Amino acid sequence: MERRLLCDRMERKMEESTVRDVETGSETGGEDALVGNVNKLTVSPPGYSGAPRKGHLVFDACFESGNLGRVDYISEFEFDLFIRPDTCNPRFRVWFNFTVENVRETQRVIFNIVNFSKTKSLYRDGMSPVVKSTSRPKWQRLPAKNVYYYRCPDHRRNYVMSFAFCFDREDDVYQFAYCYPYTYSRLQHYLASLERRNLPYLQREQLGLSVQQRRLDLLTITNPDHLDPEREKKLVFLTARVHPGESPASFICQGVIDFLVSQHPVAQILRDHVIFKIVPMLNPDGVYLGNYRCSLMGFDLNRHWQDPSPWAHPTLHAVKQLIVQMNQDPRVSLEFYIDVHAHSTMLNGFMYGNVFEDEERVQRQAVFPRLLCQNAPDFSFSNTSFNRDVVKAGTGRRFLGGLLDDTSYCYTLEVSFYSYMTAGSTAPVPYTEETYTKLGRNVARTFLDYYKLNNLIKDNIPTHIQSSEVMSPTVDANRKGHSVGRDAAEREREKSHGVRH
Repeated sequence: MERRLLCDRMERKMEESTVRDVETGSETGGEDALVGNVNKLTVSPPGYSGAPRKGHLVFDACFESGNLGRVDYISEFEFDLFIRPDTCNPRFRVWFNFTVENVRETQRVIFNIVNFSKTKSLYRDGMSPVVKSTSRPKWQRLPAKNVYYYRCPDHRRNYVMSFAFCFDREDDVYQFAYCYPYTYSRLQHYLASLERRNLPYLQREQLGLSVQQRRLDLLTITNPDHLDPEREKKLVFLTARVHPGESPASFICQGVIDFLVSQHPVAQILRDHVIFKIVPMLNPDGVYLGNYRCSLMGFDLNRHWQDPSPWAHPTLHAVKQLIVQMNQDPRVSLEFYIDVHAHSTMLNGFMYGNVFEDEERVQRQAVFPRLLCQNAPDFSFSNTSFNRDVVKAGTGRRFLGGLLDDTSYCYTLEVSFYSYMTAGSTAPVPYTEETYTKLGRNVARTFLDYYKLNNLIKDNIPTHIQSSEVMSPTVDANRKGHSVGRDAAEREREKSHGVRH
């Protein structure tokens, strides 16, 4: 039903476009001027006055990591939604995260996200938004059959993502997002819970503050004996969320942390041999504000590693200073830098590395991705590539690859916003919060193989990772949540009991 309704609507939209262009003229780019989120906006039919009725939807994005700049009423069943551009940078319009309430039970709607700034998107390949509601608080993906992604003449030939949805509980508040949100506050609660455990091998410190005075956290995970200033140190440095809308990076990062602080025998051996330094959120202001790519001041921080400003890019400046300082310490061997991202057009996890003239160094750089491919079924070595693109010169991977010596390896770790294909599979498997964190655990596990520490594992102890051994209490809560909206099975059950739509 929803699929047919959406198909019909798409056909009418194409047919009517030339008429509307003549009657109203083309749009002048008003969505680029959006500077704030909707705040408990009630959308009633044109000409209606009086108290809102059930079914007059109330939209809100004035909350942490929220993003929705405008709502246009098209009909009782259809609404055009406009993403608010990143603060101080109208070029980026991808992330959305908003709530809808005051719904009517069985109310069917089509939401059109009309001003995406990207043309290529995994929405073309089956990706769908995520949804939860107050009575079902676990995020889940909408059915892909209810989602369309297409170029729309109504909106200056921008790409539009339309999805059909049927509200099923009048008292619920529904929340829709581009991908599973991971907020600044969630990170702070998670790090505070780690601190309360008083683990001798975990140290949390404030490396700096963002422009809006949010914490830039640095975690150090290692056996305390390694912190002796006279001792030689092997060091792995990991960062995430330089691009705030790439929320899967935070789940991967948390998976790495959960594993490294666990009592798993592999984690204990890694702590005995390596120092791990982790910055879980490089762009806390952008995350808090609901930006996709930029900081508060509109900067793509991952293009400013060469000369970060202490006042415009304070978090990046602080991290770079720390890395440069450690690199100058003869007792520190900074062996890995890994920057975690999410990718909007490709499947699986994969890596970007640098290009070197020395063929032996090229081969050595491929070792870690090859090992990760053996440990993580969702990681693709065939998607992994090594490049020196000019546009990537200001990234952490490229800058630090030129700064550090030839025993150091710098990677960007990417993971799909949508899904992964495993060997021999014929259909993509959508990522969940748990499978993102599992990839993080497998990244951490791979250092055991890289440093050839497997011989230190006792013969009767398995080296593979069980989720229950390292599961964070904040991940995968409400695992048994029911589906949001009416699915086909539910509708069939209702039909069998004589319930009419």
